[in-house]
Amino acid sequence: MTDLPSSDAASPQTHSGFVAIVGKPNVGKSTLLNAFLNTKVAPTSPRPQTTRRGVRGIFSTDTHQIVFVDTPGLHKPKDALGKYMNQEVHSALSDVDAILWVVDLRHPPTDEDQLVARQVRELPKPLFLIGNKTDAAKYPDEAMKLYRALLEERTGETTEVMLSAQNSPEAVATLREQILDALPENPFFFPRGAASDQSREQWAAEIIREEAMKKLRDELPYAVATRVNRWTEREDGLQRIEGEIIVEKNAHKGMVIGAGGKQLREIGQAARKQLEVFLNRKVFLGLEVIVIPGWREDEEALRELGYE
Repeated sequence: MTDLPSSDAASPQTHSGFVAIVGKPNVGKSTLLNAFLNTKVAPTSPRPQTTRRGVRGIFSTDTHQIVFVDTPGLHKPKDALGKYMNQEVHSALSDVDAILWVVDLRHPPTDEDQLVARQVRELPKPLFLIGNKTDAAKYPDEAMKLYRALLEERTGETTEVMLSAQNSPEAVATLREQILDALPENPFFFPRGAASDQSREQWAAEIIREEAMKKLRDELPYAVATRVNRWTEREDGLQRIEGEIIVEKNAHKGMVIGAGGKQLREIGQAARKQLEVFLNRKVFLGLEVIVIPGWREDEEALRELGYE
């Protein structure tokens, strides 16, 4: 009688899970996500609250898949947009297999850090406390001790890591391996080659908004939204992308456009360069500035702009 091959040999086990990246604004969550993936799926800028919605970034091996959920910075909201952003954090934490709490080791904990700590210490899920920006911190060990103290009442498993998301590729890779080892047995949730669940239009709109936030001053960046309405590819490979920058007031429109259109051209040129690098294609980027009065407080406008 001939022995039949075992089913285990034919179909190796797969492990996958969702991992939330949380923290207060501007601690480097999106930078860490991009470093995990070795590509850019989330916008980054020196300004807090650059991330407004949960962005999923996907890392896969032959047998393991991590679905990272990059979340907005948890903060005290001032408008409907802020409430939406906080809800994105709460939604992400409600259904994940592990949590990465990112803190900034250049500073001791703030009220916003304590707000995050209250959220994560009650959850019975593997938690990674990630002290970021070690390369710029004067007293990283002392700062880490203060963040650790915020988790004293936690009973679940906690792993501590100190690194620079921007400048420590080996440490990021080691952390990613630790996360892979913590994943439960599951089928893959996304195709193995996927890097994100965003549409290309959503991704391009976020790159445009990132460049606008870098160049605009004071509170104006937070009153700006972006969307891509049309994307076509010519036979010669040129990507033609047409997008909008949305502001709340006519005065803001003039500020975004700038004298003689200079500001808008600079935003468009910077975004186009990024798009060409990641697409490896020539890009024509057309931008228009439109006014939607008070869009951050208008729930219908928020839904139209994808904040739902």
